[in-house]
Amino acid sequence: MSDVIASRCSYIAGRWVEGEKSFPVTDPASETEVCVLSAAPLHEVRRAVTEARRSFDDGVWTDRPPRERAQVVRAFLDRLESMRDELVATLVAEAGQPVPFAETTQVEAGLTLARATVDLYLSLPEEEATGVPVDELVRGRVAVSVRRHEPVGVVTAITPYNAALLMALHKVVPALLAGNSVVLRPSPLTPLSSLSLGVAAEDAGLPPGVLSVVIEDGPAGAELLTSHPGVDLVSFTGSTAVGRRILAQAAPTVKHVALELGGKSAQIYLPDALHRVGPGAAAVVAMTSGQACSAATRMLVPEERKEEVLATVSAVYAGLPVGPPTAPGTMLGPVISDGQRARCEEFVALALRHGGRVVTGGGRPAELERGYYVEPTVLDVPDNGNPAARDEIFGPVLTVIGYRDLDDAVRIANDSPYGLSAQVHSADAAAATGLARRIRSGTVNVNTGLLSAYAPNGGYKQSGLGRERGAEGIRAFQEVKHMVIGELAR
Repeated sequence: MSDVIASRCSYIAGRWVEGEKSFPVTDPASETEVCVLSAAPLHEVRRAVTEARRSFDDGVWTDRPPRERAQVVRAFLDRLESMRDELVATLVAEAGQPVPFAETTQVEAGLTLARATVDLYLSLPEEEATGVPVDELVRGRVAVSVRRHEPVGVVTAITPYNAALLMALHKVVPALLAGNSVVLRPSPLTPLSSLSLGVAAEDAGLPPGVLSVVIEDGPAGAELLTSHPGVDLVSFTGSTAVGRRILAQAAPTVKHVALELGGKSAQIYLPDALHRVGPGAAAVVAMTSGQACSAATRMLVPEERKEEVLATVSAVYAGLPVGPPTAPGTMLGPVISDGQRARCEEFVALALRHGGRVVTGGGRPAELERGYYVEPTVLDVPDNGNPAARDEIFGPVLTVIGYRDLDDAVRIANDSPYGLSAQVHSADAAAATGLARRIRSGTVNVNTGLLSAYAPNGGYKQSGLGRERGAEGIRAFQEVKHMVIGELAR
């Protein structure tokens, strides 16, 4: 494979900035050091915000016509495309993700979605005008009511470790298109791939301050970025616990906050669709090792056929190749850290203490001495109250729960503090769609799925606020100004 991205420090306001403190990036597949990065000192994090504020207030980016901004963003994406091989190598090394996932989902799909977002942005009106009915006239002669979409200002974008490049593009591209200035802060666990955005910004000619990439290894810089009065919007993808803290940090200055948080998604199988449980189970853990907020880790099946389902999904999991992400055929790499592996093991133990049983997996692959590997695990739990069915584990752990009837299936699916995603499977698409309408979730996939720049994604309940992707995802980075325009009486 190619070498990883060469950059080793933050890109702030048009310059590469080193600090006195450094920290390692670890390959979770081998527990070896990928590289050492320079951490941005707090005063440089602050400077990233002040320079973003200056660039926005001076209009060096936001005052450009939309098509001119789009042209620069396309050049930015082309530069990322030219780093394709280094990006794949970097994503594999820093996150332990199998090559096909890094190549196809993060790089290829990420860039495809980003380019489609440019097209979508250009199709949206900057201003929408409507006539005012006569009975709304009070004085003078009102000619028109105008809804104008304007950039929100300075955006902090905080991204997770599990899809670092994809999530960065979901935030940075629509924010830039809308005319904002952005400070990107990637997860300290997988920061290297995000430095490619600094390279692309520099080479594409983005004005200094319009996009900064801040690398740091602790919470101090992130807290500054979520509380600084110069920031207008915080866009965060990560855990619900951290999302709550961000809301508190942003509250004193009443910032806009967009949150894409945790999930405990349900996949419901009607009796006529049980032949699909094998592929459905594999999709939970394949390529990501279950480290996806939208992973459907609760499988709901008819109680009377639960044992049949358990046998099927256990056979599938037992046959999934687990190993180094660069090895041909690998379907599951490691989880991100030793702490995340311990979390998976803790929830397996909790499931057992609360009446569940391990059908397959539950431990560490004996043949892999190094790396943070977890066996793909199937848990048979008696009900939705089991801890493994309540909390987001973020690992290759599937719980199988039986339901009495379809009303019970909906009750179980909705009995969660989360509401990010769900699935319904049935040969009767109309019946499945009717069920989908009853599920309290931001996305419900009926017999299929869709990852599109034109389709929004986001959660109900404690799975988040706002939407990414789609027109809603672009409008999230804009303010709405209402203008009433009339003529003076003569």
